[in-house]
Amino acid sequence: MNLEQSVWAPSAERVEGANLTHYLRWLAGRGRVFDSYESLWRWSVDDQDAFWASLWDYFEIIASSGYERVLGIRTMPGAEWFPGARLNFAAHALRHERPGADALLHATERCGLTALSWSQLGRDVRRLATRMRGLGVGSGDRVVAYLPNSSEAVIAMLATVSIGAIWAACSPDFGARGVIDRFQQLEPRLIFGVDGYFYGGKCFDKRPELRSIVDALPTLQHVVYVRHLENLEPDSAAPAAHAISWEDAVGGPDVPPEEFRFEQVPFAHPLWILFSSGTTGLPKPIVHSHGGMILEQIKSLKLMMDIHSGDRVFFFTTTGWMMWNFLVSALLVDAVPVLYDGNPTYPDAGALWAMVEQSGTSFFGASPTYVRMLDKAGVTPKNRFDLSKLKSVMLAGSPVTADVTRWFYQHVKPDVWAFSGSGGTDLCTGIVGGVVLQPLYAGEIQARQLGVAAFAFDDAGRAVVDEVGELVITKPLPCMPVGFWNDRDGSRYRDAYFDHFPGVWRHGDFFKVNERGGSFVLGRSDATLNRYGVRIGTAEVYRALADVREIEDALIVNLDLPNGGFFMPLFVKLRDGAQLDEALCAKVRECMRKTYSARHVPDKIYQVAAIPYTLNGKKMEVPVRRILMGVPIGKAADRSAMADAGSLDFFAHFAASQTEYAYRAAEG
Repeated sequence: MNLEQSVWAPSAERVEGANLTHYLRWLAGRGRVFDSYESLWRWSVDDQDAFWASLWDYFEIIASSGYERVLGIRTMPGAEWFPGARLNFAAHALRHERPGADALLHATERCGLTALSWSQLGRDVRRLATRMRGLGVGSGDRVVAYLPNSSEAVIAMLATVSIGAIWAACSPDFGARGVIDRFQQLEPRLIFGVDGYFYGGKCFDKRPELRSIVDALPTLQHVVYVRHLENLEPDSAAPAAHAISWEDAVGGPDVPPEEFRFEQVPFAHPLWILFSSGTTGLPKPIVHSHGGMILEQIKSLKLMMDIHSGDRVFFFTTTGWMMWNFLVSALLVDAVPVLYDGNPTYPDAGALWAMVEQSGTSFFGASPTYVRMLDKAGVTPKNRFDLSKLKSVMLAGSPVTADVTRWFYQHVKPDVWAFSGSGGTDLCTGIVGGVVLQPLYAGEIQARQLGVAAFAFDDAGRAVVDEVGELVITKPLPCMPVGFWNDRDGSRYRDAYFDHFPGVWRHGDFFKVNERGGSFVLGRSDATLNRYGVRIGTAEVYRALADVREIEDALIVNLDLPNGGFFMPLFVKLRDGAQLDEALCAKVRECMRKTYSARHVPDKIYQVAAIPYTLNGKKMEVPVRRILMGVPIGKAADRSAMADAGSLDFFAHFAASQTEYAYRAAEG
């Protein structure tokens, strides 16, 4: 398909009902008129004070004290947003509480879809928050969770932040070491822990891991224990002698809404801590703020994703991925998060689509990895399920090819808005993504998001168009981290994002933007294929390989050799019945050469049993590159944060046994 041919355009009805249309009319009523999304975006980054102040008013942000100005300090890092304002994230979510309405829906492999009403959610949040205050937990204390994607996790998070404490979570598919590496940095006071979970029809008993985690956190004073498994002996189930049950924690007397006090905190007060993937050293504890997340998540959900009050919103995620934070933030806009804990293809590959039908989901989110699974299984959801309520699909987690976009129009719904986006844990939001008022082009991200001054920089720090460069953000955002936990002088934070272009956020992705504002995220810049001065994003290679049907999945890296040469191996996982013979290798080389250039052609192709991914579905290009350059597995990657820990073993054996590097270095 020609990338210049749009695959979707909004109907007149969709444009008329869009939140973005309403916002544009609201602005026009105040003397600000824009004739295109591009002109609106340009204003949003050029006049930050006016734009973010307009969102504060338009979204009716509630604060116990108002702000003195939009931006106090404007430099990065260290920008000061809305000084003087005091507010609370949980208060913004629970302001939608009312009888007779669903707050969220939740399901597991073993339990069907169940609704939690706003009245139940508010009641349990206030009960739990009151109990936590009674235990001595208060503003600034760290509260951690080892919980699945469940209603208990949402209640625990809202209760934690309602009293000004700071939330952090890992999903129970993490091993103990990975959790300890994260939580030890925070010195938490309380932990919520689960006894286990079900995945793919199997029971996973996590009591040993939970005990190890509790034992490794000497600052813990309280343990709240959630039981999801059946037939466990009560005395042996508790992870600590002083643990209290979830039922006990939320079982106190009701606290009426008018009697509950939300802790009013400054705009920059820590809300939650997210962790980097841990591919190099200890995972970085990234601190996000109450005010930053309130403004950014509401902006993103309403204006960029066009989510309306009452919409059912689903994204396949775990509590260990930032997309969980996005999903539960739907409560801020009175949308209904749909939570699912389990294997997305159990008992069959249509499992999630059955839930879409049952829940009336209107906004569906997943990763390209999930689409590959469906394609391999031959699933065509539109032939099996009622998808009449489905309006939008968002793909995130890795670069999206044109074929993935086309799959939704062929197999799901011809009029669905199937857009892609890219952002990250660092910002807990999108940098580029969808615009419901604009046409959609296959393989292209529609636009830079409002307020985000994102550009492609060349090596000299100049913005370029229609060229691959570094993805940078040149102006501060309210959702930028307030720092890393325990990074007292800010040096780790500066080194992570501001070391390359002083005063400019360097995100770590290769990026291209075209004349109409369409965007392309082309893979991590530190996993870049830089050959003879030409920078190649790994996503370009994977996009070309989508046309080679024998290849199910692939990973490519480029190794810089001591003599200035390069070695670029391609590792492929083949579909059943395919063979990596010379004919297939020639087909791959010709595909690369024809689609892009001779520089895209790998030096050698190797077959592997599995491509390594993190638990969040990120292809592990950087750790593989480090392993192939001689870094031990234990230092290159965190196995406990991997979907298949054994998938790295091939690369370690490869690095230790083959001689390609030496030969090529000698050839010089």
